[in-house]
Amino acid sequence: MLTTTSRIRIQEILGRLAKGNEVTLKERIYVNKYASRYQNVSRWLRKASNIQQNKLISNQIDDLLNGLDLCSSDPHATYNPDQDDIGEWFSGAPSWVRKS
Repeated sequence: MLTTTSRIRIQEILGRLAKGNEVTLKERIYVNKYASRYQNVSRWLRKASNIQQNKLISNQIDDLLNGLDLCSSDPHATYNPDQDDIGEWFSGAPSWVRKS
């Protein structure tokens, strides 16, 4: 279970990440540990990464897609059926996705 103390620490780290401020390797490992276990933390991490990459909401469609959290955490992660194996492409999914 995600404790209040952990949630506050994670959100503070992600706030710095979104602003482009320094985040240590130890802090990134800490956040990734929780992101692999908790869907909310994974969503927070993707949102912070998108903000950091200056993906500004430019219209209502982008606003809707960002709100639905359909984006990938890797901006270069697109599936190409001619070159990629779909099983390998999904192998990096968080554990909570693989369980479903």
